[in-house]
Amino acid sequence: MHRTPVWLAVGLLGAIGFVTARAGRAADGAGAMEILGSIGLASKAHLRPAGLTQIEMRKLELARAMAARPKLLISDEAMAGLSHAEVDDILAILFRLNAQGITIIMIEHIMRAVMRFSERIVVLDAGERIAEGTPDEIVRNPAVEKAYLGE
Repeated sequence: MHRTPVWLAVGLLGAIGFVTARAGRAADGAGAMEILGSIGLASKAHLRPAGLTQIEMRKLELARAMAARPKLLISDEAMAGLSHAEVDDILAILFRLNAQGITIIMIEHIMRAVMRFSERIVVLDAGERIAEGTPDEIVRNPAVEKAYLGE
């Protein structure tokens, strides 16, 4: 039998509270509202996630991660399918999280986002590491050009 995750059955405020409770902390409505406000979802705090747009769902996923107070966040294709402006919105959130001391590992195919956000990049081709370096080093790397642009 398929069950809907509890956090999808409650409002956004409850979804954030659910994460804090799972992390062993008391649910904090003010803290949850602060997180939702920081990503632009405070006005939708009492809506169910099913009523959100795609970009709002991505922001909610980041808010839920923030509620756990991570030191490391893995952003796995968080920008896939988003418009140019929406990618910028997600990048702005990731930059803020990074500025707060959260290390972010980005797994992403949107190169504009990768190059703008990353301090260091590891490039894989068929599961093998073919390059590692700064964004400037990666764009000039012959192995990367060969793998992704052809000879």
